[in-house]
Order: sequence, then C-alpha cells, then structure tokens
Amino acid sequence: MPKRTRAIKKTDVKAQKPWLKKIGDSSYLVEEVETNKTILIVGEGQTEKLYFESFPVITLTVEAIDLKGQSKLKLIESTTSIIENSDTKYDEIWCVFDMDVKQGEKEFSDFDNAITSGKSLGYKIAYSNDSFELWFYLHFNYTEQKHHRTFYYEFLGKQWNLNYKKDGKVYKFCQTIYSKLESDEYASQENAIESAKKLFNKQSTLPYHQQNPVSLVYELVNYLNANKRK
Repeated sequence: MPKRTRAIKKTDVKAQKPWLKKIGDSSYLVEEVETNKTILIVGEGQTEKLYFESFPVITLTVEAIDLKGQSKLKLIESTTSIIENSDTKYDEIWCVFDMDVKQGEKEFSDFDNAITSGKSLGYKIAYSNDSFELWFYLHFNYTEQKHHRTFYYEFLGKQWNLNYKKDGKVYKFCQTIYSKLESDEYASQENAIESAKKLFNKQSTLPYHQQNPVSLVYELVNYLNANKRK
C-alpha cells in the first residue's frame, strides 16, 4: 500500500469539521490523506535521486532509483526490468539522464536512441544536455551558450562555496540541494522552469543530441509541484 501522509485543509479548519480533535493543552489538527499515485524515477546518480526525493509531495509516492554507470539505452532496458520485477503498479515512469558532449558520436547515438526507445515504451524522459546541473544553473541565470558540465560545476561551486565536482556529489550534500535552492535568495525555481521551457521551445525540432543547452527536468518538477503540500 502507498504511504499515508497527513495534512490539514484550511477550509475544514474554518468549518470546524467533526474529525478535528483537541488533545490536552496542545492541539494538532490532522486529516489522513491517502496517496493516490505512485511514480518511478530512474536516474543516473544520487544527485538526481536525492533531489527528487526531497520534494514535499503529499498525494504522490515517489520511488527514485540510481543506476549510475550504465549507458542511456541500458538505463531504459533496466527501467523495464525494474517494472517487470516489481509488485508496485506505477502510474508514471520517468527516466532522467544527461549527455556528455565530450563523448562524441557514440554518446550522441546512445542518447538519441534511449530517448526514442523510452518514449515508445510510454516512459517520460527528463533529459538534459550537457548536464543535469544545467537545471540548477537555470535557477540563477539564463543561458543559450553550449557549456560543458565543468562550467556548471564551477558556477555552483562558487555559489555554494565548495568543490562541486568533488564535494557536491557526496550523499549528505546531495540531500541538501533542494532546500538550498529553495532558501537561496538568488535562486528561483519559477525562473528555472520558464528558462528551461524557452530553451526547449527554441530547439524542439532538432535531433535530441543537438538540443544544447536543454533540460526537460522542468517537466518532472512541474509534475512533482502539482502534488506538493500547500
């Protein structure tokens, strides 16, 4: 069974619904809300996994899996295997991966074929080019330049005062990225979404590997936001 979460409806508080109970001198108003959807997110690393797990969703169960070290096409195949061997019925399947432009033609083909294959299976593909960290960068700045991932690593390292390539990939730090972006006065998820949309709309007719910079992570973020606590 999906997990049960608790929330309070403001309208119920105002109407003084009978299920509201006072306990002692301290009262907690709660309503049990059954999660009604379960989604699977399969990504390439713990950065993606921990970031998406940090969204405070309430009407959604998120199962995120890290399959680092596989080709993009293999990630799609592994996703299918996970689904076939799971007792869970997933309402949506998301695959999250990026492309390293320095890998050349072999990487281009793998990237394009993985997106095509995943879509044919009904999976939603939140791809980025050149790097997943482009999504974080767009919280601060807009760019149409084709930067390699080292550019985004250097920017985020300066923004968060660390060596992002080394220390920004460790488990404990990855757990904090969502909250860092939410609390940073210079970061805006709303701007990131609008910037990502703009970049994609400008390049949507190009072959996938030629769309750069691009990040469809915004589509998954929009979906998660629609299920967040209010």
